[in-house]
Amino acid sequence: MKRIYFDWAATTPSFPEIFDIIAQSPFGNPSSRHQEGRESRQAFEDARKRSAAVLGVKPEQLIFTSGGTESNSIVLQTLLVRNSKAGLLYGATEHPSVRENAEMLHRIGIPVMPVQPEQDGRISAKRVLQALEKAKERDITVRMIALMAVNNETGAITDVASIVQRVRQLPGPPIHIHTDLVQTIGKVPFPLLDSGIDSAAMSAHKLGGPRGIGLLFLRRPLTVLNRGGEQEWGQRPGTENVAGALALAYCLEKLARQEELTCHYEAAATRMERLIVGLRELDRTSPIPRDREPRDPRFSPYILQAAFPGIPGEVLVRALDDAGIAISTGSACSSTKQERPVLKAMGIDSDTAFCSVRFSQGWSTTDEDIDTLLAALSTIRKTL
Repeated sequence: MKRIYFDWAATTPSFPEIFDIIAQSPFGNPSSRHQEGRESRQAFEDARKRSAAVLGVKPEQLIFTSGGTESNSIVLQTLLVRNSKAGLLYGATEHPSVRENAEMLHRIGIPVMPVQPEQDGRISAKRVLQALEKAKERDITVRMIALMAVNNETGAITDVASIVQRVRQLPGPPIHIHTDLVQTIGKVPFPLLDSGIDSAAMSAHKLGGPRGIGLLFLRRPLTVLNRGGEQEWGQRPGTENVAGALALAYCLEKLARQEELTCHYEAAATRMERLIVGLRELDRTSPIPRDREPRDPRFSPYILQAAFPGIPGEVLVRALDDAGIAISTGSACSSTKQERPVLKAMGIDSDTAFCSVRFSQGWSTTDEDIDTLLAALSTIRKTL
């Protein structure tokens, strides 16, 4: 039975050529002075330059990491090495790698405050400014804001650039603005340099690349918590992953250039329209939020959350898996937990959240895949 994959937000299939890139990459330690080391260093820096060219930033502004989680953690944990207690604002719908770090910072005395989303799941500039005012009333000095550009469970797109613009107009010391771009780069247009953000996290395995490699964009260097060697200018010590860096550079060139990005985005929007229209025709089924339109600019066309009242999400996941179709209930990083913090923050009632699942697609998804999914859902809905 041919499997159909609708869990691209968790991880993407790797481009076949990635394995050749990894196999043929230099094996030497890039910090070594011998020929093998120099060859690895050159390949590693070439990967950085290629990535920077696609993203429109300077090579020295890109730090290779092990992925999105580490990139997020590096930035948030810099609050621990500041001379005074600096507060953090973070979106209540953030990925666990931000949300859990924020809770850890709170437990050890760093002031943190979540910013609640609008009902559609997006974080608005109004909500951020209200949270900053509330922090001021509590005598909290906010020095960092963490907001994801595209939500990994609902696909909600937050207009980070407009928030940055509003925050930069406020008096007082500058606020570091960090953005999780894991579900954005290579999928949804985002002007990295022109957005005004100070840092951003990216991950290769959401772009057709291998696990264990990612990028951290830093507009300027930070004083980081973890220390070790001088790799990556001391911003991320540890022996560099040359093969992973070369693979990531290839994936960015394949998906994140403007022409390719626009082409894939339009195709994904057409397929998402087909999916949403088909779901609305099913009995007692609706997207989350309920007012999401087939071609809705508020959301990424790659991710859809939908509710199937009467069928627990985990049951639907298993039923579709038996039918040869892979989906999920939400973030793979929280798959062992029953709670749905993102939906709760949006004001979705617990019963609806319990019966909700996530569909996420990618560049190789077809119209036939959508139709097969809809037919399976119709059958399962009638059966269960």
